Amino acid sequence: MKLVGEHKAKKGLIRMEIEEEHGIVKNIVISGDFFIYPEDIIEELEKHLVGKRLESLEATIEDFFSVRHDVEMPYLNVEDFKIALRKALEECKWEGN
Repeated sequence: MKLVGEHKAKKGLIRMEIEEEHGIVKNIVISGDFFIYPEDIIEELEKHLVGKRLESLEATIEDFFSVRHDVEMPYLNVEDFKIALRKALEECKWEGN
């Protein structure tokens, strides 16, 4: 099943598209019109989330950013990514999964 969540942060939109099967992330794409440095950090985060259970994604995002002190994201914070994730997961609940 494909889940999509969007969150309009202070300076940009964060969109998460999650493909899951039996509660496991098979693929995830994080996109939007926000700025983050280093530029490949989103790709690293996506790779880090693949294979994880849906219910552990929020904690996984927190853990990922807690050890990455080199990340700069003006007007964004980790909570903005978690909100986009929650919105995607709400869609899953509504569909009865």
